[in-house]
Amino acid sequence: MGFGIRTLWAIVVVVVAAAVVFLTAGPAPAIIALVGGIAAALVASEGVPTEAGDDVTAEEGHDGLSPLLEEALDAIVEPVLLIEGGRVILANRSARGLLGTHIVGEDARIAIRHPAAAERLLTKEGVTDPDHPISLVGLGSLEQRWEMRVADTTSGQRIVHLIDQTAHDAAERMRVDFVANASHELRTPLASILGFIETLGDEAGEDAEIRARFLKVMFDEARRMQRLVEDLISLSRIEADKYRLPAQPVDMAELVDQVWEEFLDSGSPRADDIACELADDLPPVAGDRAQLSQMLHNLIGNAMKYGKAETPVRVRLDRDGPMLRLSVADRGEGIAASHLPRLTERFYRVDSGRSRSIGGTGLGLAIVKHIVERHRGKLEIVSEVGVGTTVTVRLPALKPPEKNAFENAVTKIQ
Repeated sequence: MGFGIRTLWAIVVVVVAAAVVFLTAGPAPAIIALVGGIAAALVASEGVPTEAGDDVTAEEGHDGLSPLLEEALDAIVEPVLLIEGGRVILANRSARGLLGTHIVGEDARIAIRHPAAAERLLTKEGVTDPDHPISLVGLGSLEQRWEMRVADTTSGQRIVHLIDQTAHDAAERMRVDFVANASHELRTPLASILGFIETLGDEAGEDAEIRARFLKVMFDEARRMQRLVEDLISLSRIEADKYRLPAQPVDMAELVDQVWEEFLDSGSPRADDIACELADDLPPVAGDRAQLSQMLHNLIGNAMKYGKAETPVRVRLDRDGPMLRLSVADRGEGIAASHLPRLTERFYRVDSGRSRSIGGTGLGLAIVKHIVERHRGKLEIVSEVGVGTTVTVRLPALKPPEKNAFENAVTKIQ
């Protein structure tokens, strides 16, 4: 193979060009330009003598592709294929893992078994446009979604770049669902308030008893909207701090006592059902005190709402190895196993009517989940229909500071 100084200079030029493309058009076109340029330079050098005069015969074919090209493609985490004459002549490690190791040498339309991909690969040279990718659904698995970009090199090869869009599409669906659910949750009480205002504007407003009843309903609906907006703002703030690890020492036993007193002072009829069991000599956790307090309010509040009247709400705090274990258990109707994986989704409710009637926003456990994740903890929900539900949170205990080797040293005065 004629891999000489000219080829090296060609690769340098390609890298500079790719950097310019990256700055102007983004990473995806830059990757295609980089791979395509290197491929063109190295494949073109296959039949060119080196400066030392070593001739390479054309019979080497594609087996003589540069190891540097293969290593360059393998370094790319996304699947990339090099196609010539309609056949795959090179595939990086990611592509072989996705499509199989047998694809090298196969027809590209067979290697990528997808109608939309076959149609794009059949287009004539020079017609492909890397700025207009196509979507491939079901490649690799039924749930996976890929974006395929195709670019032609000056030497007649074709670069196929597959970009996994599964996570991006899932996030987009979550965003759309979130906006739709939030709009619905706000629209329902707003419509109720407007309806009562319209009714009060008629003759019904002259009856003091009816007016008082309507005003109470309007007040309750307005409070519901206020709780929803507050939860949305709280969730947004928690997500904004997701990657910032809290560092403030928090005494969880003291915090549980404080929250317990707040429930007792609230006058809730179920506050007396709370029973706390706190282990002694528990270490603090590194946390955000306000967020941990909110987590406790949500967990204990849920247990009070969904547990049966006059049944205990048990709150336990103890040590579990290097973690502190907090568990909140109620005795209620319980939750079917099919609902458990989705309980921490925003606006997900097992019984929508009951949840709204007792003032739930559908965001309580979603907030708890994000608080636990920010504190690098673990959340577990166990429930049995007809028995009740137990929510367990494990948080890493704060390690005591290491003692200085000279802390206990004694200085002897001569």
